Amino acid sequence: MTTLQLYTEIKAPCHIVFDMARNIDIHQQSASKTKEKAIAGRTSGLIELGEIVTWKGKHFGIYIKYQSIISSMRYPSSFIDEQLKGHFKTFKHTHLFEEQNGITIMQDILEYETPYGIFGKLFDKFFLKKHLINFIIYRNTFLKDASEKKNKRVVLTH
Repeated sequence: MTTLQLYTEIKAPCHIVFDMARNIDIHQQSASKTKEKAIAGRTSGLIELGEIVTWKGKHFGIYIKYQSIISSMRYPSSFIDEQLKGHFKTFKHTHLFEEQNGITIMQDILEYETPYGIFGKLFDKFFLKKHLINFIIYRNTFLKDASEKKNKRVVLTH
């Protein structure tokens, strides 16, 4: 099993960042490099506990489908999405949010297993791990920008 942990500091309240992170429309925008689209289940708006979404995106030059469920949610501090169908043996993405002095620390914990024995482990070591880290960093930069812009609009309108 591989575990990746990433942290992102965002100058916005926790509830704004939480909602941005579970917004399917925002995810599609942040994953435009891989052409990810929600094609079944919940396909727009804020995904909720127990809801399922099927994604189609281009990774490593091929289109793949991935279906996940929101298996846990505590507004606005955490949610977990887990693979139901896809190319991983197992895949769990825990999203944690903690606000400190107007800054939200968003933590991503990805835990996954690759199939195909030693070949899967080698693919993970040389390609997949770096791909996932870069994907999450790019996505989180997008979320940071969107959350901070939304927070500025909210502050200006009060």
